[in-house]
Amino acid sequence: MIHANLRIVMILVIGLLSSGCAPKIDDLVAYTAQVKATTSVQVDPYPEFKSQPAFKYDASSFRSPFARPQDRTSPVVAATRNNCIQPDFDRKKEKLEKYGLDSLTLSGTFSTQGVRWVLFKTTEGALLKARKGNHVGLFYGEITHIGDDAIIIEQLLPDGAGCWQREKTTLMMNTSAGDNKNV
Repeated sequence: MIHANLRIVMILVIGLLSSGCAPKIDDLVAYTAQVKATTSVQVDPYPEFKSQPAFKYDASSFRSPFARPQDRTSPVVAATRNNCIQPDFDRKKEKLEKYGLDSLTLSGTFSTQGVRWVLFKTTEGALLKARKGNHVGLFYGEITHIGDDAIIIEQLLPDGAGCWQREKTTLMMNTSAGDNKNV
C-alpha cells in the first residue's frame, strides 16, 4: 500500500510540475489575431507583356565565324627617296637581330686565331657570340668596334620620312640589359 500511495503521489507531483511548464501564449495569440485583422495584404498584379513579333535570323550574307577574315587594307608602302640611306631588306637576318639592344647584356670579349669575339647574354639566359661586322639589334645594327670593356654598334633608325639615319650605340661591360648608352 505504501508503494501504491507513493506512486499516486509521484504521479500527482509530476502532473503538477508538467502543468506548470505549459506555455502561456494567450497574449501572443491575441497579438497575432490583432495584426492579421488590421493588416491588409496587397499584391501588385503582374504586368501585361506585349507579344513580340517573330525574328527571322538570316546570316547568309555575313562571313562565317569559322573562316579567317580577308585583309581588305592596301599594303603600306614606305615612300623611299633615292638619295638617302636605306637598310638591306633582302639580307638574311642573324640570330642577334631578333633581340633589342635593351634585352642584351655584354658578358665579355675574347680572341681566337686573331679574331676578336664578343659574348652577349640575352634576357632569356642564352649566351650568343658575335664579331666585328655581325648584325645585332632590331634596327639593322652592325658591330663596328670591339674593345676590352665596350663595343660600338652602328644602327639605322627610321626618320619617318622614308630615310634612315645612322646612330652609334655603345654597350659597356658593366651595364645590365636596358642601360645601354648612345654615343
